[in-house]
Amino acid sequence: MDLKEAMAVNLRRIRHEQKLTQEELAAQAGLSMRYVGAIERARVSASVTVLGRIASCLGVDPCELLRHPHAD
Repeated sequence: MDLKEAMAVNLRRIRHEQKLTQEELAAQAGLSMRYVGAIERARVSASVTVLGRIASCLGVDPCELLRHPHAD
């Protein structure tokens, strides 16, 4: 699994845990909902700037978004 896929899995999980919609997260981060969706589907790679903005909105360290997801 590459970093783009790890970020997709972690972003979706953390967003769901916080009961945020893609639209809500996108608005908070100043991004489009389509872009957030594309990140969650691992269709695009987020820049470090976007990674930081998303992490800040979610209240997590940016490393949490890039950490290899654990199998449950």
